[in-house]
Amino acid sequence: MPRKPILIAGAGIAGLTLALALARQGIASHILERREELSEAGAGIQLGPNAMQVLTRLGVAARLEPEAGRPESILVHDGASGRRLTTLPLGQAMAARLGAPYRVAHRADLQAALVAAVHETSAISLITGFELAAWDETDGGVVVRATSGAHQEGAALIGADGPWSTVRRVLFPAHPPGYAGKRAARTMIPAQLAAKRFKAPSTGVWLGRDAHVVHYPVRGHREIAVVAIVDETAAREGWGGPIEPAAVLARLKGFAPELLAFLDLAVEWRAWSLYDPPPLPAWSRGRVCVIGDAAHPILPFLAQGGAMAIEDAETLARVLAASPLEPGAAFARFETLRCARVMRVQEASRANGRIFHMHGLPGLARDVALGVAPGRLMMARYDWLYGWNGDV
Repeated sequence: MPRKPILIAGAGIAGLTLALALARQGIASHILERREELSEAGAGIQLGPNAMQVLTRLGVAARLEPEAGRPESILVHDGASGRRLTTLPLGQAMAARLGAPYRVAHRADLQAALVAAVHETSAISLITGFELAAWDETDGGVVVRATSGAHQEGAALIGADGPWSTVRRVLFPAHPPGYAGKRAARTMIPAQLAAKRFKAPSTGVWLGRDAHVVHYPVRGHREIAVVAIVDETAAREGWGGPIEPAAVLARLKGFAPELLAFLDLAVEWRAWSLYDPPPLPAWSRGRVCVIGDAAHPILPFLAQGGAMAIEDAETLARVLAASPLEPGAAFARFETLRCARVMRVQEASRANGRIFHMHGLPGLARDVALGVAPGRLMMARYDWLYGWNGDV
């Protein structure tokens, strides 16, 4: 194993999971987080069996389970009428077939489970208030400097710092994130205020003209996470900035009255633009690599952005363990193992986004197809996605 720790920029889902996966391989790490205190916006995350397999191996799934939502199905609705178009089964049938359950959670609960595991792992140091400024490669490692003047030395640097990654920007300045023409708005609604239809143990999807809404139970089914995604011509600056509830509802005014009444229960919404840039020329250079959203932002129409980061983390830890003294070779192997799968997920997400926002005759054809096709067979088409088991 390398004598110097691996340096990880970012204490989000990708960075925390990577540190735990490295520790499982006997590799120490320092997580360098720019914030003084960790916090997560009020937003949900969907964790398919592929992500839950990794979290189980890392001992995190059991910590998350009491607060996770346990949807039995995905209920797809016509947004305008509220009519149910199809039921896609999750629950025990999926868990038995693929070896892990489908869970949904508040991002803060997932982060808390990951952080608790990190604090109990002696091979991991979590350093907050470290805003990455630059780095220099040496013969045997990397020296990273913060804007404060502090520095850390390690065997390699991994950028797990999200779509606006400093590491990505320095490595590939000619490849900024590209705006996808869509905006997401998120909120949390207390389950006790909601009508029965919206607090069922399921993930609800409402399809409409140039927009769709998704909701699911989190926090032990005490709250409901909601995301509304609409087509938007101009990008919104910042990450998770507040937006007036009336502005969200105005963009969804063609949806069913019962859905709008449910959304009207929300007190606070936060919105951000979605990005879908062209592929990077590479995911690494020398002793520096990017993973998760820093390497390959994924549109949310398959709910797989977090899962791909989790898969990345475990895969990278395994290849670094196989080539501990040659991080450059490990990074090349990591990209070879992950690139085709990630690109397939990206394209499937884009396709879902086009389908979700159809209207007119294409929308009618979509609704008919959803009503005819058995939900069980439709979900089985995604076994390639959810059935990933971490083989390297």
